[in-house]
Amino acid sequence: MNMKLCIINGPNLNLLGKREPEIYGSASFEDYLKELSTKFPEIQIDYYQSNVEGEIINKIHEVGFDYDGIILNAGAYTHTSVAIADAIKAINCPTIEVHISNVLSREEFRHTSMIGPYVKGMISGFGLDSYRLAILSFIK
Repeated sequence: MNMKLCIINGPNLNLLGKREPEIYGSASFEDYLKELSTKFPEIQIDYYQSNVEGEIINKIHEVGFDYDGIILNAGAYTHTSVAIADAIKAINCPTIEVHISNVLSREEFRHTSMIGPYVKGMISGFGLDSYRLAILSFIK
């Protein structure tokens, strides 16, 4: 299988392992990414993180026509960014929305996803394992 997936993480996810470990756990994303690459050696998994909305949009545009899929954790931009939603709508590769925490068990403003209507599906609340589940959704 020559599948190419891109994981795109949004704001504050560079602090995984340090930020609110009771919600997000104590592992860094870089360490978890090594685990994913070991579990799925037949898949090219590229990773990108930015705290800047426009940079996330640029990355979606860059990979959205050449990759087999995007796994997107847009962080707080999930709930506010019409621009990221428009970027997902404009590309032709499927996108899975991922959240580490169960966003529906958190503050009410987190219950609305601006990107939700334009993604293939959403996985929320399984910790970092949400990313593995998203990869499995592309393998079928």
